[in-house]
Amino acid sequence: MLDPMQVPQKRQPVTGKGRHLDPALDSAILNAALEGLADQGYDRLTMDEVAARAHAGKGAIYRRWPSKAALVVDAVVSWRTARASLEAPDTGSLRGDLDAIVDSIQDFGEGDQPMVRVILGLVTAAGQDDELAAALDANVLEVPRRVFRQIFDRAVARGEIPADRDLSLLPDMIMGLNVVSFVTRRTINRAYVRRVLDEFVIPLALGRTEG
Repeated sequence: MLDPMQVPQKRQPVTGKGRHLDPALDSAILNAALEGLADQGYDRLTMDEVAARAHAGKGAIYRRWPSKAALVVDAVVSWRTARASLEAPDTGSLRGDLDAIVDSIQDFGEGDQPMVRVILGLVTAAGQDDELAAALDANVLEVPRRVFRQIFDRAVARGEIPADRDLSLLPDMIMGLNVVSFVTRRTINRAYVRRVLDEFVIPLALGRTEG
């Protein structure tokens, strides 16, 4: 079972640039960034600290990632990739696609509390750091937006959702409810996500809300 603070080896950073000669070192740096974020928070974390934790030179980090913001966002993306599918399923129905999304999600447990602290800390820091906010939006938030847009677009094409429905806010609503759960430290699990989809997302998408 994957340690909640561990990310798999990866060949190419999402936000970084440069040559990649050692995927194991990439993974060590990403893990060090997550550990440092959990221990110290974004503002106090330095590239020197990440280098020390990863047993790597700071130059090796900058050859892979141009900034701390790029590194930590890539670390979060890599961690999330190991926990859930980032591809839009195509089961032939809106309900089936959303059920497949739910089935791909791992429940959060006690061992995930370090990552909860990391995510909350990044949300707070993004309010004061434009680069971090932009990197989170482009690389963390845009991925689930894209997945849900594809699912809804297919449902429209199949005739399940009326073509005139404005679905533009639904992906952000889904993510926003999950952020609220993080902030209030409620358990995020498949049952919670399914309730969000059943009680809010599907009725809104289909235009079946009560007036």
